[in-house]
Amino acid sequence: MDLGLAVPQYGRFAALPSVLRVAREAESLGFTCLWAGDRLMTPLRPKDRYPGGDGRIPEAHRVFLDPFAVLSVAASVISTATSAVRLGTSALNACWYPPPVLARSLTTIDHLSGGRLNVGLGLGWSSDEYAAAGVPWRDRARRYDATLDALEAIWGTDPVAFEHELWTIAPSHIEPKPARRPPLYLAGFAEDALRRIGRRADGWLTAALPIPALTSMWRTVGESAERAGRDPGALRMVLRSNPVVTGQGTPPRSGTVAQICAYLADAAEAGVHEVILDLQHTATGDQHLLELAEEFRTTLNGLARA
Repeated sequence: MDLGLAVPQYGRFAALPSVLRVAREAESLGFTCLWAGDRLMTPLRPKDRYPGGDGRIPEAHRVFLDPFAVLSVAASVISTATSAVRLGTSALNACWYPPPVLARSLTTIDHLSGGRLNVGLGLGWSSDEYAAAGVPWRDRARRYDATLDALEAIWGTDPVAFEHELWTIAPSHIEPKPARRPPLYLAGFAEDALRRIGRRADGWLTAALPIPALTSMWRTVGESAERAGRDPGALRMVLRSNPVVTGQGTPPRSGTVAQICAYLADAAEAGVHEVILDLQHTATGDQHLLELAEEFRTTLNGLARA
């Protein structure tokens, strides 16, 4: 199982020195990818519950850096200081962005990183953020599918042309292209979302769910892939873990490093190919974050050898 790390981006870690330091040291600690998320604001009276914990938006999310900018900074580091660290988005709210703008931003990061970008997209969960972005909340799944179609066209051969009631791309040269088609990971837990992943994605971005739920949902993805004539074994399951490290807790959301790692080891046995470890909710500073990251990596290595 590969181990990725959430790049510093929000709360006390929303600062250039944090991004630079973690990007420089991630590979030496054994991490294979740096991932960034996508939040726009923290409403005072949100219309929708946050999909985690007690349903309240984490206090740290009140300060949240732009994912494209953060990954561009990280790209400038890894392209010269590391040999293999990848970059990923987990996950961009795809519907907020016109497809040519989204494609340009992602392709730029792919070029700056030397072709190391993994693209993770989702629908998001906040109707307040959709309203602020000027995007209709209704029919968002249809807009999402159209966005995926447009990205495929833009990243194909020139001239690019795309006609849809939402957007029109006149026959055009849209360059540069990514160094190679970026692996596409999609988020979601509803059956329609899981089936979409099986039909058209390279993998599933999931959260730290109970193991039976993970295996059941992953089965749905695989069945959808088979029906679409695709190889389910070629798809990857990428799990995001946002733990709070405590002396007592309830894994996988909280607990000791050993307890949380035991859950992650079980997730690997259940088919998870990569974990995104986000320590920004529990670390007190850059040094603490890196020390915790090393402890997690060491503990997981020990469990893998056992």
